[in-house]
Amino acid sequence: MFADDVRKKDVKTPTIAKEVWHDGQFIEWNDARVHVMSHVLHYGSSVFEGIRCYKTQRGPAVFRLREHMQRLLNSAKIYRMEHPRQLDELCGAAVELVARSGLQQCYLRPIMFRSLDEEHPAFGVNPFPNPMTCYIGAWDWGKYLGEAAIEQGVDVCVSSWQRLTPNSMPAMAKAGANYMNSQLIKMEALTNGYAEGIALDDRGYVSEGSGENIFLVHDGKVVTPPLASSILPGITRDSVIQICRELEIPLVESAIQRAALYLADELFFTGTAAEVTPIRSVDRIQIGEAKRGPVTERIQKVFFGITSGERPAPGPWLTYVNESKTAPAETGNGFRAEQSREVGKAASSNASDTRDSIHVTLTE
Repeated sequence: MFADDVRKKDVKTPTIAKEVWHDGQFIEWNDARVHVMSHVLHYGSSVFEGIRCYKTQRGPAVFRLREHMQRLLNSAKIYRMEHPRQLDELCGAAVELVARSGLQQCYLRPIMFRSLDEEHPAFGVNPFPNPMTCYIGAWDWGKYLGEAAIEQGVDVCVSSWQRLTPNSMPAMAKAGANYMNSQLIKMEALTNGYAEGIALDDRGYVSEGSGENIFLVHDGKVVTPPLASSILPGITRDSVIQICRELEIPLVESAIQRAALYLADELFFTGTAAEVTPIRSVDRIQIGEAKRGPVTERIQKVFFGITSGERPAPGPWLTYVNESKTAPAETGNGFRAEQSREVGKAASSNASDTRDSIHVTLTE
């Protein structure tokens, strides 16, 4: 009924790191397995992150590592997931994983979820009896919406699926269960010939894409939906807000009506995977010149200048893997949590030493 090229539009064969970090140890990719009766598979009880590591002249550099890992911990707290993982440990594990992988650029996927105690299994909705576990994987992932999209933009639609209401599912948590909503938005868009969908909140205001925050440009001013519009507090979103301030581009967080999308001079998505991607049409209504606009281009130029290490960031946004005090590479399960924490502290120090010492917080 539907062409495979539509259904498999995002499917590629990436280069994958051979090891995965698991609760303080490195294991082989093929050994990263869970029991089919794990709580996460039946009830979606997971939280996760997406983090990019960029290729620079100083070697691979992880973008806003600590902010991403802190959001992971925040998501776990919202869902009452009790665990022993610490911020420095997670940051260190990510840095060491990149170092061991040999990848010059990659996408990092930390995930924390409720597993299964095989000796004393517990079933049912109640999540508390199930043990927590944490993994970090890595692979080389190109432009999420396509290489050409960075300049030419993408065609999107307003989805018939609403974003989750804040008092039913917490939009502030980056949780696996939340992304069932995202899948509905994405699948509807793809099967109708669009690259992505834009969801409205329960009041009918613009919320976000299936996996991206959204920005609107009108009369030289940039507008983005607030947290009250059931959005994830995106770290790339926060980065763009800070870039706009640096460039003295007026920016406001405000509710956006659907019709305002059609009348915008420019629109663009932001996200770890999407980075800064222009939108050229919404519901087949042309936006601006149907390609990247001048404000979007200015923001893109600064963003990619920062991620490539060629331009200073407003804060300590890059963690240079080769300049971090990583532990000696070992095989199998040789890298322990204690070493991870030391690497995480070194990574934090390394990032702070190589960027302006402006304190960065994810305020909205």
